[in-house]
Amino acid sequence: MRAAVRWDGDEAVLTAAPLRVIIHAERCKGCLLCIEVCPPRVLGVGTLNAAGYQVVVLLDNARCTSCTACAIICPESAITVYRPARPAGRRGGVA
Repeated sequence: MRAAVRWDGDEAVLTAAPLRVIIHAERCKGCLLCIEVCPPRVLGVGTLNAAGYQVVVLLDNARCTSCTACAIICPESAITVYRPARPAGRRGGVA
């Protein structure tokens, strides 16, 4: 299980929930397109990576809907989105 990071001001706080979005910091070029297309607005600007670009960070893992809009728009393929597993027995639709 991957630990989630929640940002509280400038301080990173680890949570037990699995991450929904992984941002590969060294691939990120700081274009910020992902922040613009994120429907729940859970992405923000973080620190600089080794190349000097501001890296995008996941601000609120719990509010992320795993919609994949950020991963689709990223020109560097720097974002991986995971969807949480559905509970067994729940399939949606008519019974």
